Amino acid sequence: MAYFRRAATALVLIFQLHLFLSFSNAHNITRILAKDPDFSTFNHYLSATHLADEINRRQTITVLAVDNSAMSSILSKGYSLYTIRNILSLHVLVDYFGAKKLHQITDGSTSTASMFQSTGSATGTSGYVNITDIKGGKVAFGVQDDDSKLTAHYVKSIFEKAYNISVLHISQVLTSPEAEAPTASPSDLILTTILEKQGCKAFSDILKSTGADKTFQDTVDGGLTVFCPSDSAVGKFMPKFKALSPANKTALVLYHGMPVYQSLQMLRSGNGAVNTLATEGNNKFDFTVQNDGEDVTLETDVVTAKVMGTLKDQEPLIVYKIDKVLLPREIFKAVKTAAPAPKSSKKKPKNAEADADGPSADAPSDDDGEVADDKNGAVSATITRTSTVVTAIFGLCFGVWLM
Repeated sequence: MAYFRRAATALVLIFQLHLFLSFSNAHNITRILAKDPDFSTFNHYLSATHLADEINRRQTITVLAVDNSAMSSILSKGYSLYTIRNILSLHVLVDYFGAKKLHQITDGSTSTASMFQSTGSATGTSGYVNITDIKGGKVAFGVQDDDSKLTAHYVKSIFEKAYNISVLHISQVLTSPEAEAPTASPSDLILTTILEKQGCKAFSDILKSTGADKTFQDTVDGGLTVFCPSDSAVGKFMPKFKALSPANKTALVLYHGMPVYQSLQMLRSGNGAVNTLATEGNNKFDFTVQNDGEDVTLETDVVTAKVMGTLKDQEPLIVYKIDKVLLPREIFKAVKTAAPAPKSSKKKPKNAEADADGPSADAPSDDDGEVADDKNGAVSATITRTSTVVTAIFGLCFGVWLM
């Protein structure tokens, strides 16, 4: 009896420890830096450029912070906010370097990727930062694109959580000619021109033909994510697109945009339903983002499209290429998934698309309500499953304790 009680208690303690560790991995760079007013300017610009959000989403990160006087060296040059973002991206390393690790670098020097490199903003290896343990116990930093000059040195550790986040104070701003290069403001980013240059001319053409290009362009300043089907995907779909009513043509095109900037890291960080530019009132026009490791898919209940790559990433605008035209269930016939449908149902999207594009494609489906309930319940279903597991564990422990 006593043995079972001890076993039940051990299970409860293990479960509580697991929950504690899950929550303890979270960090907030804004709160960390807010404790020292000497870093208020650096902290402000991390938030203004949305780098703080990216830092908080990553599990392993090193932030090279500079104090207010060092920040004045770049602010005095009148750079745009987007250029400042590029410069500060060099201060965010996508690896963990605590104070101790800095002095244990193999061969005394290493090169590591910054966020400027990992987000695709840098060309070649210009977003890499060199870290060198020099004589006298000092550690110096330099950008690879800047002739590998070691322009800053380590001052002190501000905050460390082993192998999760490290915030280090360095003496000077790290920068390079490429990071300082003029960056277009949102109003200079002409979406249709970008699409045409990146192999999405067919989608650009239907944007302009429906007049939806103005809605997309007007949304850029506040943040815009575009999912652009490849030219071949649009070409195959064009006969069905031409058969749609003008209102449905416009809605379908708007369905390929989200009124918010969503980096690839953001898309990979969670699953769930998202609104689109076509969302209005009772017209949901939403789809579900699903990720599996590095793969990101968009599920509309009619088709499942895969994100093939990033064509343009210049906050507040990001453009992805996808392998299929997104078909909203508000216009096309939604697909009812078979009862237990295991993984062997992978072939279904092809049949689904064929059914969806049938004669009644231009009218709302009778099944929309049912599909909507399933879709909107996706997140809550996950929570319910988690709650069920938690309840089962505690029920098991309590039952054993009563034996």
